[in-house]
Amino acid sequence: MKPILAATSATLALILSTPALAQTVDPEASAETGDPVDGAEDPTIVVTGSLTDFGATKSDTPIVETARSISIETEQDFEEKGAQSLDDALTYSAGVTAEPYGFSTRGDFAQVRGLDAPEYRDNLQYLFGFYNTTRQDIYTLEQVEVLKGPASVLYGAGSPGGIINVVTKRPHGVTEGEVRFDYGSFDRKQIATDINFAVPGAEDKAQFRFVGILRDADTQIDEVNDDKLVIAPALTLRPASGTEFTILANYSDQDSDTAHQFLPVTGTLLPGPGGQEIDPYEYMGAPDFNAYNTESFALTLLFEQQLSDAFSIEAVGRYVDSQADYRQAWIAFQGNGVPRIDANGDGTWTFYLADNRSEQLAIDARLRGEFSTGPIDHELLVGVQRQDVFTDSDTAYLFNGGTLNVFDPTYAGAPTVEQVRQLQGNGPRNYVDSTGYYISDQMSLGSLVATAGVRFDDVTNRVENGATQKDDATSLSFGMLWRGPAGISPYVSYAESFEPVLGIDTITNQQLLPQEGRQYEAGIKWQPTGVNALVTVSAFDIEVSNLPNPNSLVGGDSQQEGVSKVRGIEAEANALIGGLRLDGNVSYLDTEDPNGLPLTSISDWQASLFALYNFGGALDGLSFGGGVRYVGGNESNGISAVTNNLLTYRVDGRMVGDLSLGYDFDRFSLRVTARNITNEEYFAVCLVRGDCFPGEKRSINGSLTVAF
Repeated sequence: MKPILAATSATLALILSTPALAQTVDPEASAETGDPVDGAEDPTIVVTGSLTDFGATKSDTPIVETARSISIETEQDFEEKGAQSLDDALTYSAGVTAEPYGFSTRGDFAQVRGLDAPEYRDNLQYLFGFYNTTRQDIYTLEQVEVLKGPASVLYGAGSPGGIINVVTKRPHGVTEGEVRFDYGSFDRKQIATDINFAVPGAEDKAQFRFVGILRDADTQIDEVNDDKLVIAPALTLRPASGTEFTILANYSDQDSDTAHQFLPVTGTLLPGPGGQEIDPYEYMGAPDFNAYNTESFALTLLFEQQLSDAFSIEAVGRYVDSQADYRQAWIAFQGNGVPRIDANGDGTWTFYLADNRSEQLAIDARLRGEFSTGPIDHELLVGVQRQDVFTDSDTAYLFNGGTLNVFDPTYAGAPTVEQVRQLQGNGPRNYVDSTGYYISDQMSLGSLVATAGVRFDDVTNRVENGATQKDDATSLSFGMLWRGPAGISPYVSYAESFEPVLGIDTITNQQLLPQEGRQYEAGIKWQPTGVNALVTVSAFDIEVSNLPNPNSLVGGDSQQEGVSKVRGIEAEANALIGGLRLDGNVSYLDTEDPNGLPLTSISDWQASLFALYNFGGALDGLSFGGGVRYVGGNESNGISAVTNNLLTYRVDGRMVGDLSLGYDFDRFSLRVTARNITNEEYFAVCLVRGDCFPGEKRSINGSLTVAF
């Protein structure tokens, strides 16, 4: 409990101390955007990122005036906090479980408010299915936004926990560029460049940007590499007044393996035979078999057209084609209390092979109106979203491909790729077509801001040469915020979500209903007068219905009478006080699955504090700081196959520290970052099916950026 209290106290100290330091910052700057208010001449440094029309809320309304909880991590945050992945970038965000399954190379699996969160890029969903596209690289991004709670009114089918929206780097009106060289732990070598070119004499008319990455890297798991190539050009044109379109292309090629080794719980969380322990970073795959190689191409078009002073049209469209060659060997699952290894430490090797592919064509077009009706100001959004997604997975399993000793692995005797591929089946193609129509209005009357939205969705899931399922849903959202005195803005909101569930209810013989989510949220946003800071405190209640029935329910009227609940409190603060930058958060979750047990892998308490000081005077250009992250313990529950009683595996909480040291001079920028500086060893979760997932080891990275 002491780590929780320490981190909580630090965050509360930040919240309470900011008014006394108001004189050290520009009193006329806006905390949530960094823009000067009327009468101010110079903007200050941005404390938190600003929202745009292609951001998570599809509006540039400042965070402090939005009746929802939103967290943003900027490009500056990525660099200063040493983030190397999207999961890393979210470890300092309130209410986000950034690495629920530990260190990963296959993808990012962040959960928001205890629930899975889909990934979006520039307003359109980016990932579909599993392991069929290349992991997004944060060097290509301007910021990462987390919109918490249901978002079906804006985005259609999705999780009640929230969404993660990343914002791609776009061209701008200044010609500039950089080359960055990185070297770090596990022989991580990377060169990246970001070049922006504005046509001389027409800087506002034509702009081009190029982002490129080349990486050659090992990882904390022997035999697992993480090599990558990214080419991402972008072009913005403004051929006429009020007209703008941007073309964003991204080609990504990743050659890797999976860092998830599915380590047996016996010998990790539980004692092994004779007291032996498994090295948590041991490789359990087959070096000549394993691979996780992905390739993807995405083409995105952003379009904006001003129709009049009051109305404009904007649209975002995307085509994505991705494929993945996924091969992995692991110790066969037995789980639920049945040991996966024998008394000698030998386990049965399972081999899995999949050729995965996905293709997406999507568009989101909307009419935006900003006008007044009497004393009420409106920002009206009327939109239509269309999305066609195709996924395909051709898989093969070999359940008894030999044995592997988990305490002294030797990798001889593994089957070849060609031998396993002979077992490969041609999986059916899956098609998902969805269309949504939505309308949302933000109304302002003096200090009162109210929002209301409704959306109608039709979703069709079709399996090639198989069943077709059609779902429809209506989603609602409401919110109200009062811009009170002293920068204090209390708010309340309500939002809904839905997510189709495929299949037939064996009790009713009817099509399964979509899972439904609803959230009540209340909070306070505080932008202290004269201080470049923003504090948000929120409480929420989420309910997810139409889940599978509880184990205790006998003779139910359907298969979908299960209900999950997530309740919690979050506090998040960001401030810039002179040369000192502070980010702090605390969150508490009380989760309950349909059986009344906590949700798997979700911690109740989380807290973090990051501080960075930029020196002046003789030390101008030097910055130094660090952070501490606390994540409480979590548990996984199930029925034991041995005793037929409830089985619980619980992992302890952990606290890890990060450091950041930088020096800027002339055109050069040096930075050294360290994550998990004390090399704390921990398991992110151990599942009752019988496997454990180690966390991220200490990693130190040095970078040199040369601007031109």
